[in-house]
Amino acid sequence: MANAQQLQDRLQYQFSDQNLLKLALSHRSCGNKNNERLEFLGDAVLGLTISNFLYQRFPEAKEGDLSRIRSQIVRAESLADVARSLDLGPELLLGQGEMKSGGHRRDSILGDTVEALIGAIYLDKGLPAAEQAVVNWFSDLLSTLTLDTPIKDAKTGLQEWLQGRGKPLPEYLIVSTQGGDHNRMFTISCEIAGIESMAVATASSRRKAEQLVAEQLLKQLESK
Repeated sequence: MANAQQLQDRLQYQFSDQNLLKLALSHRSCGNKNNERLEFLGDAVLGLTISNFLYQRFPEAKEGDLSRIRSQIVRAESLADVARSLDLGPELLLGQGEMKSGGHRRDSILGDTVEALIGAIYLDKGLPAAEQAVVNWFSDLLSTLTLDTPIKDAKTGLQEWLQGRGKPLPEYLIVSTQGGDHNRMFTISCEIAGIESMAVATASSRRKAEQLVAEQLLKQLESK
């Protein structure tokens, strides 16, 4: 961990047991002391927390609608977006092989670490603390939910549009960040090799900015 206190400030959570924080960040490539068991626990806590949130938020919704929306929130890509918004990549504890192969940028590793951190918080201070962490970290996504939330988000739609036509995948780049930890704004650009289309968007989280820029690009491409 580069700076444990700064990380905990971003997490909006202070661990009583710092060893749990270290374990949650330890990928299996580090050895036997890794975060896989915490990930298992965190996955269950995440599912329960999001299910309860949706149950309370949409009292008239049918089970199928609740399941559909939940699947969008707990999927690997959404978890990886949360990890990036918390800037977890540089904090991951990886074996040399994973470090060399760019494991700190891999969606699966980032998402698994988010679940492990949820599990660690659950063990550290119980279910209410873990639930609050989930609500804090997923706040951007949860605040925009409606029963009409599409099954596919803009990034997924853009990727599938490109793959269906044999085109390269989009590349999302951070143009700039402004503000402090609690009022940061992200400006993201998106480019696609071989296609003369580009878009830029700014939002309060990297995930939201990437979704906005993907939506712009998808509209451009579909209108051609």
